[in-house]
Amino acid sequence: MLRVFVYGTLKPGELYHESYCGTEGVAAIAAMTTGQIYHLSVGYPAMTVGDGWVIGMLLSFARPQVLQRLDQLEGFCRDRPAAENEYQRVWRPVWALDQTPLGEAWMYVMTTAQISALGGQPLPGGVWRSADF
Repeated sequence: MLRVFVYGTLKPGELYHESYCGTEGVAAIAAMTTGQIYHLSVGYPAMTVGDGWVIGMLLSFARPQVLQRLDQLEGFCRDRPAAENEYQRVWRPVWALDQTPLGEAWMYVMTTAQISALGGQPLPGGVWRSADF
């Protein structure tokens, strides 16, 4: 089972969920991971690994090929230098909202330098919703 933690436009109800995940998803549960989330001036979010909590959804997929489509959307290619990727795909721990461990999942993160270059504004509550921007 492929597991991906999403915190922005791939969450249920957001712009890309239906076209990239809607027909492929097996399960979606509220979840969180450690890090900091930012709203970027280009209109979507990014997160860094670190202190604090980022709230999102843990999506499960039966077909691992879904990851290739998500990599395309997120500007990630493992065969090119990291500096040429928009996001990095990393394997990190995820928790339920009550902090029960849920294991690990793939997620997409940016460096603080990339976030600064894109005018990132921190979201202290750890949650991003397109309706808020």
